[in-house]
Amino acid sequence: MNKKIAILGAGSWGTALAILAARNGCQTLLWGHSSDHVNDLSQHRENRRYLPDCPFPELLRVTAELPEIAEFNSPLLVCVPSHAFEYTLSKLKPYLQDDVKIAWATKGFSADGGLLLHEIVASLFSPQTPVANISGPSFAREVAADLPTAITIAASHDDFAGQLAELLHSPRFRTYTSSDLIGVEVGGAVKNVLAIAAGIADGLGFGANTRAALITRGLNEIIRLGVCLGGKQETFMGLAGLGDLILTCTDNQSRNRRFGLALGQGQDRAMAIKTIGQEIEGIFAAKETYLLAKKFGIDMPITEQTYKVLYEGLAPQVAVENLLARGLKSE
Repeated sequence: MNKKIAILGAGSWGTALAILAARNGCQTLLWGHSSDHVNDLSQHRENRRYLPDCPFPELLRVTAELPEIAEFNSPLLVCVPSHAFEYTLSKLKPYLQDDVKIAWATKGFSADGGLLLHEIVASLFSPQTPVANISGPSFAREVAADLPTAITIAASHDDFAGQLAELLHSPRFRTYTSSDLIGVEVGGAVKNVLAIAAGIADGLGFGANTRAALITRGLNEIIRLGVCLGGKQETFMGLAGLGDLILTCTDNQSRNRRFGLALGQGQDRAMAIKTIGQEIEGIFAAKETYLLAKKFGIDMPITEQTYKVLYEGLAPQVAVENLLARGLKSE
């Protein structure tokens, strides 16, 4: 079987998944929006900016040309930041065939309006377009280094989930399939907000007790929003929910956690973003999650305080005090 996949986004995650697919014997085409960056990838056969010392397999090619991605005629795997998701697909759309299948490893909501990413795809293409979301506890560098990882592939069509699982599954990369697209999307988006909160708490010098409480109560916030939007509660206890939340809140490979740490230690937002130097999805997700919670009347106090730190200038110490000052209630 001639296995092929086209991946949009030459950041750390897109590159790691491209390395994985090519290592699995797939002809893999990786697209990056910057010609200079793509030329560097081609010349050095590694992503020196985001994943240094992770050489490209022979079956991995790179391009900066969107028409070439369409001509590759394979499933699309989108790995661009959430705020660029709709724009990138809209630029690619004129080149695509009607029977295109679209997956993404992007985590977040639309940049304006809080739409889930499958809703964006449906509006750009068709509600019948096969779609899938890849999510779960996975850092790009560990996937590129072939360290054991397990993820979830949630898809609108079982055969598409199976196709993606076949392309990505390996002895060191275990794929589980799911039909709960909404649950997997919500879990992947909101966990980044909670990772910022956990980082803030650690940056303020609070201990493991605080972090464990934030993770546990944060999971409840994800469940409340996810179920309201149509997700299944059991999804949030799996890899794309609890698994991804634990990973992102507890390890400093997480940009969102590192961003929160910097805020808790007194850095301002702009300096923290500059220091990290990569997309911090939780910043955008905090706003959209907060607005969704308000829209549907869902109690999400950790998300609310994180939003106020990021968008209303609330001091991190005051945000924590506000959480601790909440009235007594049953768990």
